[in-house]
Amino acid sequence: MKAAVYYETGKPEVLRYEDVPDPVCAPNGVVIEVAAIAIEGGDVLNRAGGLMAARPHIVGYNCAGVLREVGAQVSDRKVGDRVTALMMHGSHAERAAVPAGATWLVPAGVSFEHAACVPVAWGTAHDCLFEFGRLRAGESVLVQAGSSGVGLACVQLAKRAGAIVYATASREKFARLSEFGVDHPIAYREVDFADAIRELTSGRGVDLVVDSVGGDTLQRSLLCLAYRGRAISVGNVSRGDLRVDPAPLSQGNRSLTGVFLGAEVAFQTARVRAMLDAILRDLSRGELRTVVDRTFPLAQAAAAHAYIESRAAFGRVVLIP
Repeated sequence: MKAAVYYETGKPEVLRYEDVPDPVCAPNGVVIEVAAIAIEGGDVLNRAGGLMAARPHIVGYNCAGVLREVGAQVSDRKVGDRVTALMMHGSHAERAAVPAGATWLVPAGVSFEHAACVPVAWGTAHDCLFEFGRLRAGESVLVQAGSSGVGLACVQLAKRAGAIVYATASREKFARLSEFGVDHPIAYREVDFADAIRELTSGRGVDLVVDSVGGDTLQRSLLCLAYRGRAISVGNVSRGDLRVDPAPLSQGNRSLTGVFLGAEVAFQTARVRAMLDAILRDLSRGELRTVVDRTFPLAQAAAAHAYIESRAAFGRVVLIP
């Protein structure tokens, strides 16, 4: 099969399009003929400097496609099922082998391109807002990087839950963000977002911040919190220093929680499975929307990664084998 691989971490140019061995189906697993691959922020960070499981390494957390093999111990999946899947690595390829329990059936009416965007982005957003963020109707939330895949999922889920939604983005994305439920967009390149939050909330701050940017942005996110506010750290797109000064937390009985969906998949499997099944159903009914900004052929994975790093995308970038 063909795959986008790299032999060393670095800039997008390290990605090569090569022949690699087909994956092997485990007794408790399945093999997916991949139809679409959602490139996650973590994929870009791993390619830039993360761990490699092998050399060459196939990066990628998310894909969707059709089951071509089903392991002997699997009873709830069959060849021909349309699924979306989570994995630690391996999605940037024509085929992927994963445990059957890490797949979700794709409802009718949801395309592979959109289904591939669901598990990481929407599962992460839901956990940040509700499982760990404890967001309630009437509260306020600041979503950092509001136009990202996780950001747009957070915006929609928070708005549906009855929250007041603030989000950072470049000004040219404001109109589209408003369509998805942002009440107060903040042009992070033009103003200090912490100052903007204090002004917009008459000095109170917000009840919850979801921060996928990291670095200094995470430190300043703490300054946006109201009394007893909660901050969620869920990534480090900036590749900055994640160490923070906790002083703003103790001054207002605030909290900071790190969230990693992969741990919940391992330790809270039944909850995550039910949560993502419900999100996929809502997408099929048109109650929620995924956004695919652009698609690239798998052979152009390097160009797709470079486009993501340009920060021009609104929503997800998808590879098509």
